Amino acid sequence: MTTPDLPRLIAFYRGVVGFELTYRFPEDGDPEFVALRLGNSELGLAADPKAGGPALVHRWELCVYADDCDAAVDTLRSGGATVTEEPVDQPWGERSARVTDPDGNRLLVLSRR
Repeated sequence: MTTPDLPRLIAFYRGVVGFELTYRFPEDGDPEFVALRLGNSELGLAADPKAGGPALVHRWELCVYADDCDAAVDTLRSGGATVTEEPVDQPWGERSARVTDPDGNRLLVLSRR
């Protein structure tokens, strides 16, 4: 994923979502690319000043499982995410919500009931 503000998205995905930094290029100075890991999932973020603005088209959606959907959404909201769908019980036995990160990318937050 590219972003015009890489430090902001690194802070969001590490500090709010809980990803761990596994790779950074370059090692010194402002990063141009980072790899992040959460459990068995990895996410690559790259700086691109031309990426510009919120994602206006639904290109992809990151699905994240949490122990408690409501608590995860509260944490994401306080960390700068915009909640687009509040948590709700689904007929298939999960609780789900949708948020967007600071760049407008979509996250589907799920927990098993």
